[in-house]
Amino acid sequence: MNGCLPSLSLNGSPPPDYPYYITTKPMVVKKILVPAGTKLVYQQQFSKEGEQNEQLDESTLTDIKLQDSVTINWAGVPVTWISKFFNTEMRGFSVYADFSKLSDDRKSKFSEMWQSCNDDLGILVKDLDDWSFNPNNITDVSSCSVNYQRYFKDDKRQQQFLDTLYTKMVKQNVQINSKK
Repeated sequence: MNGCLPSLSLNGSPPPDYPYYITTKPMVVKKILVPAGTKLVYQQQFSKEGEQNEQLDESTLTDIKLQDSVTINWAGVPVTWISKFFNTEMRGFSVYADFSKLSDDRKSKFSEMWQSCNDDLGILVKDLDDWSFNPNNITDVSSCSVNYQRYFKDDKRQQQFLDTLYTKMVKQNVQINSKK
């Protein structure tokens, strides 16, 4: 499972009004340069709800959400949202792409495999302070939507797909760096 927060609580009441901050200028957050207008969502905190006037402690960040129609490049793919896994036993985050913004000349085997899942990509990392596309920090691809998950260790098809996806992602890094 991708570990994202549910939109409604189990008892049917509205979800908590998590504190968030809207960036007013480009800034680096979790080692990613985000544009002005990015919504930074934080863990529920005592006496802090809704929009905040200043950025909160980055260690409590749960989501980076870009404005509608805005993307950032993550592994050569335009992404709109990165969300820390809700399950604290899992060290990682989910990355959500907007493949409609990926031009044909930028497509890769990695982006095609990710797009075939039609949803988020679960990434496991060593350092939770780095949500960038840093292969030295990324330890594995834990999921590609609900279709492929490391959780199902006995399903060889799922494991092979995720192994190949991870390999293609690492290869994507080599291609990106060779173009610099």
